[in-house]
Amino acid sequence: MARSSNVAEYTVSEISFALKRTVEEAYAHVRVRGEISGYRGPHSSGHAYFGLKDDKAKIDAVVWRTTMGRLKFRPEEGLEVVATGRLSTFPGKSTYQLVIDALEPAGVGALMALLEDRKRRLAAEGLFDAARKRPLPYLPRVIGVVTSPTGAVIRDILHRIADRFPVRVVVWPVRVQGETCAAEVAAAISGFNALPADGPMPRPDVLIVARGGGSLEDLWGFNEEAVARAAAASAIPLISAIGHETDWTLIDYAADLRAPTPTGAAEMAVPVRSELVAATGTLARRLAGASMRLLEGRRTTLRVTARALPRPRDFLALPQQRFDGAALGLALALKASTAAHRGAFARLAARHGPMSLNAAIREQRQRLADFGQRTARCLAAGVRRARLAHGKAAGRLRPETMAMLVAGGRARLDGFARRKERCLGAGVRAARLAEAKASARLRPELIATLAARGRQRMRSADGRAARAFAYRAERGRARLDALTQLFDALNYTSVLARGFVLVRDIDGRPVRTRAEVARGQFLELEFGDGRIRASAGAPSPERRKRRVDDDQGVLL
Repeated sequence: MARSSNVAEYTVSEISFALKRTVEEAYAHVRVRGEISGYRGPHSSGHAYFGLKDDKAKIDAVVWRTTMGRLKFRPEEGLEVVATGRLSTFPGKSTYQLVIDALEPAGVGALMALLEDRKRRLAAEGLFDAARKRPLPYLPRVIGVVTSPTGAVIRDILHRIADRFPVRVVVWPVRVQGETCAAEVAAAISGFNALPADGPMPRPDVLIVARGGGSLEDLWGFNEEAVARAAAASAIPLISAIGHETDWTLIDYAADLRAPTPTGAAEMAVPVRSELVAATGTLARRLAGASMRLLEGRRTTLRVTARALPRPRDFLALPQQRFDGAALGLALALKASTAAHRGAFARLAARHGPMSLNAAIREQRQRLADFGQRTARCLAAGVRRARLAHGKAAGRLRPETMAMLVAGGRARLDGFARRKERCLGAGVRAARLAEAKASARLRPELIATLAARGRQRMRSADGRAARAFAYRAERGRARLDALTQLFDALNYTSVLARGFVLVRDIDGRPVRTRAEVARGQFLELEFGDGRIRASAGAPSPERRKRRVDDDQGVLL
């Protein structure tokens, strides 16, 4: 078939690659301003795909994996940026795209808007609350510094700490600018907090995160959310020293304390050693002065109390008077007791004398005689009644019966007579036994025994009186010794015996300070073993040659 036109004919691939070369040659280096749209983070391959749009159009964009590591900040959805790269086409879909080599925010306003948005979100979570901020230790032993090990910041911090108060400093090296800055700073803060308290690497008592000044883009790593969260979660008090005094980052809000400069952070971390030494000296002098004033006040109180106490003999006067009265009363009581016992003994002896015994014997004999007479009268009356009854019965009874009754009566009379004799014998024996017992109770040996027993009781009473007197005397002596020891403890001469000297002026008044002594003034020095006189001032050469009397000296 013949050609109907002389227009060149291309295949799809040819026209696609021709367009690709044309676009890439015409737009090999372009800067495109737009808003990021459709950003979902890096792909599994490491590349990032999104779009750039404005109010009228949209263009696809791609950031290769090798370029993502060099970006100063991470792309975010809705962020207005300026992308630098080249245009290219994708023949497989007949679309074109922007291959980005560099990416930066579209002005400070966009970054500030992003920063303010992050700040509001973190503040709403309570990461910036003042209540959760911890106070710094007054004198830390170890300070951890998170910064670049090659910059001037670490040298300024070390120099300032060495000047103020040298302590151990542990540096965790990080990048303070670039894509990996935020991750390294957050890892350093977490790493310091993870150190054990007793491990080989000492756990810091305070942390300093520091960086020198720079633009907002240079400090952007410290505005990352990961850094702010790591600072807020730190169990170790943290000082933020990022940039200059006018530079504020999110870590400054999350830290426990913000320093205007890294040097200011070092000054906040440690006090000035010379000031501490001076303050300690001032406190020591104040303590010494207060101790001296307290001691002087107690000494004055002791002297006043000693004057208020009575003399030792006044302490013993009343107890001694009571003791003398008790001793006098004891002697009189012993005499009265001895007289009372002697009277009781005399009354007892009078009741058991020979005359009393004779009267008792006569009384018993009289009672025995009366008993015998009553017995004889009773027997005679019985005999008469028996004979009368026998006569009456003899007239009524036969002879045999009468004989039997007479025999029975005689037998009863004989039995009664025998009982009478037995009773009389028993009475006589009882009287004799009672007389013997009474005689035995009042024999001379018994009287001597009673007298010895009385003398023993008197000696026992004398012994108890002596022991009571000795006990009272020992108690009085113990109280006297206690009062004597109290007097010796309160007496100033015991202080002089330990080597101290009491200084008085010529009128006898104590001299307490050096300002009270004038040159050439005569003084009296009292030692533990005596007193001497001295004069204030250096002696002359002529006086050094003279021998000084025992009671005259020179006070240098």
